[in-house]
Amino acid sequence: MKFHVLTLFPNMFSSPLEEGILARAIKENVIEIFVHNIRNYANDPHRTVDDYPFGGGPGMLMKPEPIFEAVEDISTTHTLDSKTPKILMTPQGRTFNHDIAKELSQNEELMLICGRYEGIDDRVRQHLATDEISVGDYVLSGGELPAMTIIDAVSRLIPGTVGSKESIENDSFYEGKLQYPQFTRPVTYRGMQVPEILLSGNHKEIRIWREKQSDQRTLLQRPDLID
Repeated sequence: MKFHVLTLFPNMFSSPLEEGILARAIKENVIEIFVHNIRNYANDPHRTVDDYPFGGGPGMLMKPEPIFEAVEDISTTHTLDSKTPKILMTPQGRTFNHDIAKELSQNEELMLICGRYEGIDDRVRQHLATDEISVGDYVLSGGELPAMTIIDAVSRLIPGTVGSKESIENDSFYEGKLQYPQFTRPVTYRGMQVPEILLSGNHKEIRIWREKQSDQRTLLQRPDLID
């Protein structure tokens, strides 16, 4: 799978893509991530990418021209399908969750557009973006962290990114509920014990215990997930 990220701060993606699961997936060609600098598509000598909002108001808005031209050039250069999702990172979008991650993982390529400053000229939303996604009801300094979140969550669902399919299936939200509690060595730490059932070797009983714990944790911490 290929991700195309449009941003004013491409260096923000360097470290996250050089560590852990994503780095291994990139090395093994399971995923490809292209980070494009929107400023390279500004046509004036000063590479201007923002301007004051019409009608007044605080801050600056990202101009439409560099974003439109970036999307058009990238689409041509990388021969993207016309149906490739062009996703605008915005707190006004639909709230990202596991179901959306599964939906996006069905695509061969994704384009993620990262806003900055007070926002983006709304013509980008109206006439260019095909989807809008938020990572929660709060405001960040830009769309880069949400884009990283989407890349990570979607990549985990691509076969070959995570070593074990079972690891993904045991994740919280995979079956619409939270994951059961897990423990490792030592068996006893500062008087705190690992539940005896997990040491029993009885896989059937362990599976029943885990399902019950998952249900209880979901009911207690995320009752909104229960129909």
